[in-house]
Amino acid sequence: MTQTHTATLLLVDDHPLMRKGIKTWITAAGPFEVVAEADNGAEALQQAAQINPDLILLDLNLGEEQGSEVLLALRQQGYQGKVVILTVSDSQEDARRLLDLGADGYLLKDIEPESLIPALQQALLGERPVSDKLLESTRQGAAEQLANLTYRERQILALLAEGFSNKQIADSLNIAEGTVKVHMKALMRKLDVQSRLEAALIYLNGKEPQSSKLQKN
Repeated sequence: MTQTHTATLLLVDDHPLMRKGIKTWITAAGPFEVVAEADNGAEALQQAAQINPDLILLDLNLGEEQGSEVLLALRQQGYQGKVVILTVSDSQEDARRLLDLGADGYLLKDIEPESLIPALQQALLGERPVSDKLLESTRQGAAEQLANLTYRERQILALLAEGFSNKQIADSLNIAEGTVKVHMKALMRKLDVQSRLEAALIYLNGKEPQSSKLQKN
């Protein structure tokens, strides 16, 4: 499947030379248009709100800022486009954490230039471009976390992942809303997450296979 229009892209990286190189390659390749650049989280949030690009290519380390914080802030302010992490970190823990937080891909900066555009197109199509090794580690890690939950906690988490509120979960399971809140606190503690969104993403990563088509790293 091919793109039928030029997709817009916001490039977020605190290194000017890196931004210039990526922009030059993406512009020459054709299917993406770099409509804005940012070198910090605040600027990225502002540009995303104003432009609403199809995709944001986000560096994991923005000086003293972390890309994970910027990713969460983007989602909290309502950005619904794709966010692909571009980083030098080949840490499985970093990859798992960012995908759990809702990243739409995790690419290494040593990616071959000719492989970057196809990977970004995969993200736009709903796939998650990431190396097979990192992806398998992410799925295994999420599955292991889910295995620590009780049957009732998994029931509640499944409904949470479908977008149910505490009251809706209580009605669906025929239990008190207060009981749902108790189980919710317990499962979030076991999953070591701070938000309902993070918990839902771990559930989805552990239950639903994700695409792993990507270049060699």
